[in-house]
Order: sequence, then structure tokens, then C-alpha cells
Amino acid sequence: MEQILEALGGLLVNAIPTIAFFIFLYYYFKFMLFGPLEKVLKQREELTEGARKAAQASLAAADRKQQDYEAKFNEARAEVYRSQEEMRRKWLEDQASAVEAARGEANARVHAAREQIAADASGARQNLSSTAESLADEIAGVILERKAGSAA
Repeated sequence: MEQILEALGGLLVNAIPTIAFFIFLYYYFKFMLFGPLEKVLKQREELTEGARKAAQASLAAADRKQQDYEAKFNEARAEVYRSQEEMRRKWLEDQASAVEAARGEANARVHAAREQIAADASGARQNLSSTAESLADEIAGVILERKAGSAA
């Protein structure tokens, strides 16, 4: 057993340079390879996260702008509707005043026509009255002449 321990001790002594070499390689890779690699990965993650935050900020800004545009569009649409309603109301008022003016003119013409008809009727009555009297006188004269002629 002592030989085994001596052999094992000799192996350990011979393994010390190899162990030291592995420790050296570990720290060398840690500082020369894994350190910069970890640094690059961290920067990459920070840039990715920054880009993600910038994209979210852009989306939020775009949403705000879209809401502003929609609000302005709705205001413009409402203004157009108000303008159209105002024009329609004005047109209806103009139309109503034109109808009222035409109605007044028509009433004036009807009144003038009634007065003219009344005057014509009055003139015709007077003419008929005077014509009726003269016709009555003629008829009476003719009848009297016939009676006088048949009595003679």
C-alpha cells in the first residue's frame, strides 16, 4: 500500500504542471475569450432592449398621432356637416321667402283679377240692364203693334 501511495504522490507531483497549465488556461480563456464574449453579449442585449424600447416608444407616438389625426378628422367632418347644415338652412329660408313672395304676388294678381272680373260683371250687368230695357221696350212695341194691327 505504501508503494501505491508513493506512486500516487509521484503522479500528483508530475500532475502539478498540468494542473497549473489548466488553471492558467482557465483564467486565460476567462479573460481573453469569455470576458469579451460576455461583454459583447451584454452590449448586444442592451442594444436589443434599447431597440425594443425605442420601437415601443415609436408605436406609442404613432398611436398618439393617429388619435390626434382622428380627432382632427372628426372635427373637420363635424365642421363640414355644420357648414352643410347652415347652407341647407339658408337655402330653405331663401326658398321659403321666395315661396312667400310668389304667394303674395299670386294673391295680388288674384285680387286684381277679382276686381277686374267684378268690374267687368258690373259693366255687363249695366249693359244687360240697359239692353234689357230697350229690348223690353221693343218687344212691348212689337206686341202693341200686332195687337193694334190685329184689332184694326
